[in-house]
Amino acid sequence: MKEQSTEKDVESRVEWSNLESFARLEIQGWVQRLLEEEINELLGREKSERRAAVDAVAGYRNGYGKPRKLALSSGTICVRRPRVRGLEERFKSRILPLFKRRTEQVGELLPTLYLHGLAEGDFDLALRGLLGDGAPLSASSIARLKESWQAEYEGWRSRSLEGIEVVYLWADGIYVKAGLEKEKAAVLVIVAGLRDGTKVVLAVESGHRESVEAWSSILRDLHRRGMKAPSLVIGDGHLGLWGALTNVFPETKEQRCWNHRIVNILDKISKKEQRQAKLILTTIPYAPSREEAERLKGKFQAWCRKKGFADAAKLIDRDWERMLTFYQFPEPHWRHLRTTNIVESPFAAVRLRTSAAKRYKKVPNATAVIWKTLLVGQESFRRLNAPELLADVANGITYVNGVRVKEQARRSAA
Repeated sequence: MKEQSTEKDVESRVEWSNLESFARLEIQGWVQRLLEEEINELLGREKSERRAAVDAVAGYRNGYGKPRKLALSSGTICVRRPRVRGLEERFKSRILPLFKRRTEQVGELLPTLYLHGLAEGDFDLALRGLLGDGAPLSASSIARLKESWQAEYEGWRSRSLEGIEVVYLWADGIYVKAGLEKEKAAVLVIVAGLRDGTKVVLAVESGHRESVEAWSSILRDLHRRGMKAPSLVIGDGHLGLWGALTNVFPETKEQRCWNHRIVNILDKISKKEQRQAKLILTTIPYAPSREEAERLKGKFQAWCRKKGFADAAKLIDRDWERMLTFYQFPEPHWRHLRTTNIVESPFAAVRLRTSAAKRYKKVPNATAVIWKTLLVGQESFRRLNAPELLADVANGITYVNGVRVKEQARRSAA
């Protein structure tokens, strides 16, 4: 007759409800055995075994150190390091060095969670749930980790740009509260579209607002480090960028962001009429040709005058030529060139991070964190459409309404 299971057997049985704790205990036992085996290898004998020869390795076991919690990515375990006495040199464990309380993978997890929006004050609760109640972690760990980002950032911003073939540049600024100043500090960002179709963060610098001097300083530094003049720069309405381009890269063409301009125009229109105005406005940058864009602009201005929004009708004329520069480039690239969305999209993560952090004590610290956040976003940047056409742009091939001039001539002849 089969014996009934004892209460102890039932409690030790592996089930779905206790799978996590069982796996953690198994890992804990395995790590403890590794520590024991490391001592066996060092002394050349098992525990309680006598030395086989007079000239055998000196030293002997002397119990264990205090229990130590060790945070792994699979959870937190508790182990005890075997102690050894009588060695000629101090023993250094390769498996669990002194004072280590978390693996490198867990250490890398902390800045990743921070950069993806987890505030310092939330770390204790979040990590206890992820790594177990015994996790030897604290929010203050982030303060130490951020110090290393500053050193990495300084190396990145001084790297050589020789060999980087830049075709397009997108430039924008983000404002953060840092230091004791009443006004927010500007962090100026440049993203480059390269000849192979990839997009990379090229510059992240703190500046005085978005002045001509601040943008000029960044562009000069990029040029000094080896960057050649881009074919086109896309930016918002700040005059500082355009003035800086005149100073540093006068041959570069300029495209103003349509999203910023549409928002500015809608501010001149009553909320009641903004929906209708937006429907007309948004068709203009998507017109198939410059001539059609001109016609749609006239339609919008006529609507504005009829509704009594003369200021909005005048505003769309301002900087009009700079709004239509994208028609001089390949049509597959237009979606990338109409706006600064390429910079704005990763800025969403930056704003989440700066909102969670509330306030930085120093502008350089804010700049380093924003840089690190943008590099995380860079990993998911999409390639530019039709990358094979970037060589034409870089070589100065002329385009009219998105079509190469030679092809345009053939179509006209046909």
